[in-house]
Amino acid sequence: MDFLTTMSSAQAAAMNIGLLVLVMLGLKFYVGGQRGKLKVPSGETTPEFSRATRVQLNAVEDVPVLMAGIVALGMLGMPAWYIHMCGLVLFVSRLLHAIGLAGSSGFSIGRLVGTIGTMATYLAIAGALLVHAFLN
Repeated sequence: MDFLTTMSSAQAAAMNIGLLVLVMLGLKFYVGGQRGKLKVPSGETTPEFSRATRVQLNAVEDVPVLMAGIVALGMLGMPAWYIHMCGLVLFVSRLLHAIGLAGSSGFSIGRLVGTIGTMATYLAIAGALLVHAFLN
């Protein structure tokens, strides 16, 4: 784990963006698999397939914006540990949210924790960027 603390800011950002790209790819495969499993033609939907696509679309709403924030943190030279913290919380949050929503269209602890973690990541990234913009 020592390599995580010795990374540059840019390396930390790149690693976390890479992990988030893999999450997005996994969600894409999940939706494609569900389309085949449910035999839903392209352009069509069912209630069950709509939930599957919602799993991916929820990530599409948040992950790209936060990825840009992580890149900006790296460009500003924020400490690698801070970038890793933001990236890890977002990574775990999006996985929990996806698992929770894929399992149930109603309440799930995965969706709750995933949403809270994602919102916390928004605040951590926005706060760091604004502080850095005005204090440096």
